[in-house]
Amino acid sequence: MYREYRDLTTAGAVTQCYRDMGARHRARAHSIQIMKVEEIAASKCRRPAVKQFHDSKIKFPLPHRVLRRQHKPRFTTKRPNTFF
Repeated sequence: MYREYRDLTTAGAVTQCYRDMGARHRARAHSIQIMKVEEIAASKCRRPAVKQFHDSKIKFPLPHRVLRRQHKPRFTTKRPNTFF
């Protein structure tokens, strides 16, 4: 089975492999055999989950703002605006 993982270290990618196989296939670590681990160029990637991060103009959504308790009234007439 061919797998691609995106990580900063080889050990991190191997850990992702064990966790992914355990989550998807309920395989235990002792029953998984990793034959080869290697870094591949961006042009040789096959999986779309990894390829989506190769775009240099990638954009991520802004997170929601959460008001702290000290700046928030107990009762108010409108919903809080949490968008940026």
